Amino acid sequence: MLKIAFSPTYKYELPEGHRFPMAKYELVPDQLLYEGTVREENFFHPGLLDEPTALLTHTSEYWRKLNDVSLSEKEIRAIGFPVNEKFMLRGRHIAQGTIECALHARQHGVALNVAGGTHHAFADRGEGFCCFNDQAVAANYLLRNDLARRILIVDLDVHQGNGTAAIFHDEPRVFTFSMHGERNYPLRKEQSDLDIGLPDGLDDGPYLRLLRETLPRLIDEFQPDFVFYQSGVDILDTDKLGRLSVSRAGCRERDRIVFELCRRNRLPIAVSMGGGYSPRLADIVEAHANTFRTAQEVFF
Repeated sequence: MLKIAFSPTYKYELPEGHRFPMAKYELVPDQLLYEGTVREENFFHPGLLDEPTALLTHTSEYWRKLNDVSLSEKEIRAIGFPVNEKFMLRGRHIAQGTIECALHARQHGVALNVAGGTHHAFADRGEGFCCFNDQAVAANYLLRNDLARRILIVDLDVHQGNGTAAIFHDEPRVFTFSMHGERNYPLRKEQSDLDIGLPDGLDDGPYLRLLRETLPRLIDEFQPDFVFYQSGVDILDTDKLGRLSVSRAGCRERDRIVFELCRRNRLPIAVSMGGGYSPRLADIVEAHANTFRTAQEVFF
């Protein structure tokens, strides 16, 4: 059965006029239920990330500042959200949701989080709407508990997974792969194990060709036993921040390539939703929903 992490805390209250599309976190599950792709029993409510698990990835000082709501104004500006107790609670649910997705994926082949993909969070700070780095937290959890030996993180959000790259820079058991807009945020890129910087305006054909040429080779060479997938839909031609020109059909084919490779190689895969900033909320919801639909088609 397809298992999906969802918590009401994912939809965090933002100041009026904030451009981040929080409504997508409720609308994606609603759409999937309405159309019959999933049922209520597919969803689970994740628990809260605990301190010992958080500290496998993040520093004790950063954890303390978040708990005490004592980040500096500069640190809060870097995150881009108001930081309060609800923000901390949301981040803990999201990170724990990805851990629990990883456990479900080991059993069922795939599981998805209706949030997460918070790849701009570093060990000691947050950036770019990211609090805890959910996939890094979950990867370190699997490693610490001997539930995986070699982990591949496939980050196909339009923005480089800079926090993830920095966290695992000296960790040979985790291979970080980021395929992103070369001229997009963040201005200063970190070094992943493999970075593919894409030119502005790249469309379906060359984008999908690059992915088909690269990902099977990485799997063959690195031989992972677990995959995390950051499935941001800000690669879309409609996205106001993405600067690429991938169609909705191309984005869905991207997901299919990743899922079919994992299924063929018997690799459990945990998916986090990542970014999406198209002006029409319907475009964001439909593209994210396609990831869940494709996972259901490929694995079940």
